[in-house]
Amino acid sequence: MGAPEPEGGGTKAQILSAALRHFAADGFTGTSLNDIADEVGVRRSSLLHHFPSKDALYRAVVLDAFGDWFDLLGEAIGTVDHGWVQVEKVLRAAFRFFEERPEFVLIARREALDGSIVTEELGAGLRPLFERGAAWLTEEMNEGRLRRYDAAQLILTGYGAVLSYLSDAALITALVDEDPLTPAALAVRREHVLALLRTALEL
Repeated sequence: MGAPEPEGGGTKAQILSAALRHFAADGFTGTSLNDIADEVGVRRSSLLHHFPSKDALYRAVVLDAFGDWFDLLGEAIGTVDHGWVQVEKVLRAAFRFFEERPEFVLIARREALDGSIVTEELGAGLRPLFERGAAWLTEEMNEGRLRRYDAAQLILTGYGAVLSYLSDAALITALVDEDPLTPAALAVRREHVLALLRTALEL
């Protein structure tokens, strides 16, 4: 999708890593290039040598983060099983990806709420995967292996069930009086969502 390739542990990769943390925590407007440069231990001019503007750096950060997400989806749907087995495989992969990448969760939520210079590009990259998933679900429903629903809406429901719990952790803490991001709490949530969707989908 055009994102720069990280160069191992080099300066460019360090800038991307630091920028991801800052953009996730503070958003585009609240992030300072000076703060990123200071964290990496380089001058602002060195940062701008790799990324000529704040817009360019943000674009690289978002596309790099979503590139990992695209790769995971490709792997999850690469070997196609049938029925609930395949649905569960994709959902578990999504849970694992989001749980291990809290900065990605925040970046994805900011993109969904605010939009940016890369929103349309992300949509163009995601659409083929979305359509492939919807087509697979429709075929499984037609073959009688899954209960019939609107396939596109079903994907959106699954995505929201995974992502919103993680992005809304602060609010959920206030509701349930415990940290929803502990390994134990995440396991309970993961199995709850899987059981709920299995009951809804499996014939």
